[in-house]
Amino acid sequence: MAQCTAPIEGHRTASGRANCPVCGGNSYGFSSYYPRNNTPSYGSSPYRSSKPQTGRSSRGSRPRWSPSSSTVIYTAPEVRALSPVRESIEKQGHQPEKYDIFLCHAWDDRRGTAKDLNDALENAGVSVWFSEKEVLLGSNLMCEIDKGLSKSRAGLVLVTKSFIKRIKSAGVSEKELSALLARDLLVPIVHGVTYEDLREESPLLASRSGLDTADDTLEEIAAKISELVSTDAFSD
Repeated sequence: MAQCTAPIEGHRTASGRANCPVCGGNSYGFSSYYPRNNTPSYGSSPYRSSKPQTGRSSRGSRPRWSPSSSTVIYTAPEVRALSPVRESIEKQGHQPEKYDIFLCHAWDDRRGTAKDLNDALENAGVSVWFSEKEVLLGSNLMCEIDKGLSKSRAGLVLVTKSFIKRIKSAGVSEKELSALLARDLLVPIVHGVTYEDLREESPLLASRSGLDTADDTLEEIAAKISELVSTDAFSD
């Protein structure tokens, strides 16, 4: 009897699915796989996976701010983590003069992951206050950060190994983070580390769950942030 190749080879690509003797022709574009009759093992949602999860919650939750036509997939924990931020953004109303996002990051990441995230966000239509663009040579960094915070509707903190090192050496501005945490306007994004790693150095920041590049690409994360800060439903 033919055996499905997904547990070993995966079905992340069209060719991978097509070459499977059981699931060939399956049209789903997700990393999980289904039997050939396209009936998922967990109810009727096409976002559920019949494949055992390895540290990644099953997909299928849609936040109320995500358009019905959206193809962006969220986990239930992501929806819970992002909901307070969305509520705070909605309370602000439509503010076109502000940046959508203030991007907090370690200095060492400014030309690497932080720039990649900034570029992905901008490609997704998100306006970003990013120090590499906004702070001119010779400017007072802390003054510019204050201006950036006041001109941004929400914030992201990119948590990397470099960021955690900066926390240890008091190299990350507490003011920068606490101003956003206090107003439910901060979304952590962990990259190359875990929330457990972060919790050892900053329990307060780690108490705010967010997004993880182990689960999504930067482009997928940018799509979620784009929906989170969207003002399409706001009145002028």
